[in-house]
Amino acid sequence: MKTLYLLRHFKSSWKDKSLEDFDRPLGKRGRRAAALMAGYVAGAGIGPAQILCSPSRRTRETLERMLESFGGAVPTRFEKGVYLAEAPALLRRLRQLGDTASVMVIGHNPGLETLAKVLVGSGEQAPRARLAGKFPTGALAVLSAEIRNWRELEAGCARLDAFVCPRDLESD
Repeated sequence: MKTLYLLRHFKSSWKDKSLEDFDRPLGKRGRRAAALMAGYVAGAGIGPAQILCSPSRRTRETLERMLESFGGAVPTRFEKGVYLAEAPALLRRLRQLGDTASVMVIGHNPGLETLAKVLVGSGEQAPRARLAGKFPTGALAVLSAEIRNWRELEAGCARLDAFVCPRDLESD
């Protein structure tokens, strides 16, 4: 059994129009959403064994705000190939993973959203319907796959165990 966590970076700031996309920081809404998601992750006991993170500023800041909620240090790789990666590239990268039981990818859309939809396939209508809507900034998809090694990861092999968005965690 392998577990895959797909976390889209939190909302970034567009305040400084001179910044390149790669260099945009988290915005105020993103920082607020990060606190909500970190609380959820800690409460749910989510602790990936490894993290693959885009090296963009907003994904690095997303990771910084989540680390404490994992309950300890997590081996992390900042990979240029994850920055704005499409789903096929992410899938190829995941298939290269070693014997780790779980991995979190902190990245961008549309790659993460497409990857989640491809891996879940069409088998589970209710959870997949949730994915069919939108994969907003700060969303976390938790997928599990009955595979022995990551090389076996393929379309339709995963189950969507959870799909949580920061707005789901806001109190009224």
